[in-house]
Amino acid sequence: MKDYLIDTHAHIDMLEIPVEEIIKQMNEYGVKKAVVPSVEAGLMEKVIETSQRDENLWAMIGIYPSEAASYTTEVENKMVELAKNPKVKAVGEIGLDYYWDKSFADLQKEVFAKQIKLANRLELPVVVHDRDAHKDSYDILLENNKTSDVLFHCFSGSVEFMRECVKQGWYIALGGVVTFKNAVKMKDVAREVPLEKLVLETDSPYLTPVPYRGKTNYPAYVKFVAEEIAKIRQMPLDELTGITTENAERFFKI
Repeated sequence: MKDYLIDTHAHIDMLEIPVEEIIKQMNEYGVKKAVVPSVEAGLMEKVIETSQRDENLWAMIGIYPSEAASYTTEVENKMVELAKNPKVKAVGEIGLDYYWDKSFADLQKEVFAKQIKLANRLELPVVVHDRDAHKDSYDILLENNKTSDVLFHCFSGSVEFMRECVKQGWYIALGGVVTFKNAVKMKDVAREVPLEKLVLETDSPYLTPVPYRGKTNYPAYVKFVAEEIAKIRQMPLDELTGITTENAERFFKI
C-alpha cells in the first residue's frame, strides 16, 4: 500500500514561493505528488511549465466558469495542442459557478459541455468545479460525457448528491473545508463516501485547513485533510492514505 499522499488540486502557479520550496515542504509532510489545475486560457502554459519543474507535478488544461466568455475555437485548438504534452493529465477545472454571478449561466453551461466533449476526444478525465450548481452540473455531465472519468473537485454537495455522483462512477475530492469545526455537511460526506471514490486536495492557496486556517494554503497541508477524514471515519491514517493515493494515481494515470 502507498505510504505517501497526493494533492489532486493545487494552484502551485499562484503561490508566491519557489516551486523547490513547495516540493521540499511536501516531502517533509509525506506528500509526494500534486496536480495543478488551469483556470484561464492565458495561464495554461504557465501551469504546464510549473508542472515541468518536478517529476512529481502534473497539469490540467481548462477554462474556469467565470472565464467562460474567453472560450473560443482558438482556445479549444490551443488546448488540443497543449494536451499533447505528457504532463497534461486532465481537463480542469471546468464547470459551473452560480455563487458570484448567474447572469451568464447559459454561457457557462455551453462552455462546460464543450469542454466535456473535448475531454472525451482527448481521452482525458474531467475535473469539475461545481458551486451552487449541483443539478445543472450533474445533468450536463450525464448528457455530454461519454467516456471520461469525472472528479468533483472541492465537493460541496450533500450526502445524497454525493451518492448520486458515485452511482455514475464519479470521484469525490475533499479538501480543507472538512477540517472546519462547523462544516457538518462535509464531515457527513467524508464519513459516507465510498473509499474507492475518494481523493484528497488542498485547492491551495485557498481553503486552508485547520490548524493554519486564515493563512496561505500549501500542497503539504493535504496531510491535515487526511488526518481529519481518518479521524471522522475512525480508521488508520495509513489505510486512508494508501487508498486515496491509489485512487488519485488511477484517476490521473500518474
